[in-house]
Amino acid sequence: MGLLLRLFHRNRTHVSPENAARIDEAVDRIVAVHPRLKMANRYRYRLKQPVAATLQYADQLMASLPATIDANADAWAGNPSLRAFFATPGDIAQAFGRSEEVRAFFAQHPGAADVYGTLGMAMTERHVLGVEQDGDAVRHDVAQITLCFGDHRIRMCGETDSALRDEIVRRLIDQMALEGLSMLAASRAQHLARGRELMQERVALLHRQGTGISSVVGGGAAVEADELARVQTQIAQNAESLAALRVPTDIIELELKGICDVLAKPNDYVYIRNRRIRIDMMNVIQEGGSKRGSEIEFHFARVPGVTPEMRAFALVRFDRLDLPPGGLQIDAAMRAL
Repeated sequence: MGLLLRLFHRNRTHVSPENAARIDEAVDRIVAVHPRLKMANRYRYRLKQPVAATLQYADQLMASLPATIDANADAWAGNPSLRAFFATPGDIAQAFGRSEEVRAFFAQHPGAADVYGTLGMAMTERHVLGVEQDGDAVRHDVAQITLCFGDHRIRMCGETDSALRDEIVRRLIDQMALEGLSMLAASRAQHLARGRELMQERVALLHRQGTGISSVVGGGAAVEADELARVQTQIAQNAESLAALRVPTDIIELELKGICDVLAKPNDYVYIRNRRIRIDMMNVIQEGGSKRGSEIEFHFARVPGVTPEMRAFALVRFDRLDLPPGGLQIDAAMRAL
C-alpha cells in the first residue's frame, strides 16, 4: 500500500488536512453517482480507505503523463507529436474551434490568454503497402503500419496545467464509481427487478452525459447542449426514483461493499496506458530499431459503454488568439453528414 493508505490505516488524524479534504471530496462524488449509498451504515467511513487507494492510483497516473504540448500552427512543424496528431497546421485551430467546451471556457474567463485541455482522438492502425528507401534502392509494395489520428475532441478545460490534472483525477473518481454502479446493475445479487432497471438506466444516462473517463478522452457520441440538459434532468429524476424505492438493508450493504471492492483495485477497472513509438513524416511506424523519423509519446484509455472504444489523448495548451472567429467552425466533412 502507498503512503496515503498506510497513514489512513494507522490513524486518521495523521492524514494531512489536504489529503483528508481530497478523500472527502471523492466520497461526495461517488455518492453523487450512486446516491443510495447514503442509506448504508457508516458509508462515509467505510468508503474512505478504498477511496484513498483510488486517489493514490490516480496520482500515479498523473505523474506518468507527458508534459503539456503547446498546440498551435507555429509549433506544428517542430513538434513530432503535433505532426502525428494533425495532418496540417490549420487543423489544430479548427479542432479547438469546433469545441463547445473551449469556447464556453473563454466566454466564462474573459481575462484568460490561453486554455489547458485534454485532446482526445480516435486512434487507428492501418496495414498498407508502401514505398521504402533501402540505401540507394527504392523498394515497392512494402508492408507498413500507418498510425492515424482523427475525431479530435476537447471536452475538458482548465485555467492551468495543475488545475486540469486535478480535474482529470476527479473524473477518474467518477469513472470508478460508474464502474462499480455498472457491476451492481448487472449483478445477480440485485434481487429487486425494479432496482436493476433503475440502475441500468442510470448507468446508460451517466455514459450519455460523458461521466468519467469519456470526458477526458472525448469518447462516445457527441451530445448537443440542449440534449445534455435533458439528460441531466433525467439523471436527477432517476436519482429520485432510486431514493423512493424500498430496498432491504442487506441489499444496500451489499451495494456499498461492491463499490468499496471496486475502489480498492482501481488498476482492474481504469485502463490508461502510455505508448512510445517512432514514426516518420507520413505516420508510418518504424520498427526493428530504425532511426528514421521521430519518437512520440501519448496515452490511450479504454472508454466503457454500450460500444467500448480506445481513445488516445494528450494534454495541450491553446492560445485564445488562435481561436477561429465567429461561431463553431464546422468543417466540410461534418456539413456533409
